[in-house]
Amino acid sequence: MITGLAGLSLVQVAQASRATDGRPARPAAPALVAYFSRSGNTRVVAGLIRRSLDADLFEIVPAAPYPDDYLKTVEQAHRERDRHIEPELKAKVPDIDRYVTVLLGMPVWGETAPAVIRSFLSSHDLSGKTVIPFITHGGYGLGSSESVIARHAPGARLQPAFSMQADQERETMNRVHAWLGAGAS
Repeated sequence: MITGLAGLSLVQVAQASRATDGRPARPAAPALVAYFSRSGNTRVVAGLIRRSLDADLFEIVPAAPYPDDYLKTVEQAHRERDRHIEPELKAKVPDIDRYVTVLLGMPVWGETAPAVIRSFLSSHDLSGKTVIPFITHGGYGLGSSESVIARHAPGARLQPAFSMQADQERETMNRVHAWLGAGAS
């Protein structure tokens, strides 16, 4: 179930206090920006959020890296999704208990959250924490990513996701293929 504080910005939700002059202050309790990024789109958003909130940063990395080849990664992502595979993580957040707010970043793969995000959620107890997803996608929207987060972090207070289209990798591939096809005629 998604709960929220309607009308409040991400900064207002994530920060528990403000300086006396009205500028955002460091959160009373530390915030964590945890993200997974294959191509770098989500990494850029994570960095912007981390700097804006003066939060801690954690990159979610699978123990076995995804293939460099985009199409092979897509195939693997579909297998993981269809078989409900949760790949092993390279590392876990060692002190997850100290965070009250977790901003969780991911791309949408196959119209849902990547399997490595399910792994992260299953291996970290986010009960009682505010979880704010930020999601990049290639034009297909959020898909089922919010419901995946809700299922794998049942005790968390899930806020509505921020999302943005960031389809450079697919667009680049399509343009190069089109160019190569046009040149071959």
